[in-house]
Amino acid sequence: MISIHPTALVASKEIGEGTRIWAFVNILAGARIGRDCNICDRCFIENDVVLGDRVTVKCGVSLYDGLALEDGVFVGPDVTFSNDPRPRSGRHLDAHPRTRVREGASLGAGAILLPGVTVGRYAMVGAGALVTRDVPDFSLVYGSPAQVHGQVCRCAATLRFDNGTAEASCSCGRRYARDAAGAVSETA
Repeated sequence: MISIHPTALVASKEIGEGTRIWAFVNILAGARIGRDCNICDRCFIENDVVLGDRVTVKCGVSLYDGLALEDGVFVGPDVTFSNDPRPRSGRHLDAHPRTRVREGASLGAGAILLPGVTVGRYAMVGAGALVTRDVPDFSLVYGSPAQVHGQVCRCAATLRFDNGTAEASCSCGRRYARDAAGAVSETA
């Protein structure tokens, strides 16, 4: 069952089962929203937006054309997505840059993402960060502009690659490897 608050304006017919849409949300007709999502108060979702399953969008977030949020993404309160690299009043783009937040990534409150960036799988963007370029999988980024300050597990715990080792394990049991270029991947 889909739950839609009576004050929400929902034009889209593509909303998955179990999704909850709260007060004062506006979802345009072309938006596609997966199963078991939670769209909190005062959110706006444009036509060319795709949300995977189990996505949480906290209060005060606008999702603009060109955005895709994959399964399990968390978007904190008042996160800002922009979709026009050189905006001018009255000028409309034929196509918007594609911004993508990959599976399991989390965006902290008040983060800002510029058009066309990709946030990698299970990455964590700190509150108030300004994301100006792609964020690697499992990375912890924060600052303005956002920079990599470490790596995180799927469970959000900090990964420790001690003494320059190429492997790390988490207390949750997951294991990770870091390649020569610094990219982190889950091994088991």
